[in-house]
Amino acid sequence: MNRLAPIALFVGLGLLFVLANATYVVQQAQSAIVLQLGKPKRVIETPGLHLKAPFLENVVLFDQRILNLNMRDQEVLSTDQLRLVVDAFARFRIEDPQIAYQRVRSESGAADRLSIILESALRDELGSQTFNDMLTPERGASMQTILKKVDARARELGVKVVDVRIKRADLPTGQPLESAFERMRTERDQEARAIRADGIRQAEVIRATADSQAAKIYADSYNRDAQFYEFYRSLQAYRNSLRKEDTRLVISPRSEFLRAFESGGGR
Repeated sequence: MNRLAPIALFVGLGLLFVLANATYVVQQAQSAIVLQLGKPKRVIETPGLHLKAPFLENVVLFDQRILNLNMRDQEVLSTDQLRLVVDAFARFRIEDPQIAYQRVRSESGAADRLSIILESALRDELGSQTFNDMLTPERGASMQTILKKVDARARELGVKVVDVRIKRADLPTGQPLESAFERMRTERDQEARAIRADGIRQAEVIRATADSQAAKIYADSYNRDAQFYEFYRSLQAYRNSLRKEDTRLVISPRSEFLRAFESGGGR
């Protein structure tokens, strides 16, 4: 018995070692690629305990959840030759584990390749816009364009990109920032002057139109009743001349200016 114990222990350990190499566990949010001598043989997406040929097959696990990719800051040159520091991120998921293994080997490999693709797409898209366009809400349309471009390239890697966003877009500190601010101030001043000039022009048009209509109304009134029109204009003259309480007039009672006070209003 004492001689058989070491043998039994050795056999038991060997069986445990073989069993450990013949089984693997796939978690709920994982998929597995079973490799035979380094070549993909099958994809396992069912969670639980699975068997494989010990020593001949090995397993690579991929996370099926949506993963985050944080980009390093990128400098983008706008069409008006201004530099903008862009901080962006993407969210992706392994769509086809077998293709992903063949092209990028792992999730970290997928993230590295996506970083290169996203950097290129950001430079191409944002570099085709002016500095002001990069800071407006219309930038959302550009992000959709970047998402489509990156996702199309990512599909070749077995990866699906679900979102691309810009967290921050800043001017480089120092002289570029001050120059950009000064340029923005100048553009806003020019825009304000243009709006003010247009307002003055429109006001002059409105005033001229109103004067023309008033003249027409006065002319029509004069043609309808000349004496009443003359009396009305005299009252306007009195009101304008005697507007202040301390106004004094030194004129002859027979003055033409006082004719409206005569009996019958000059009739």
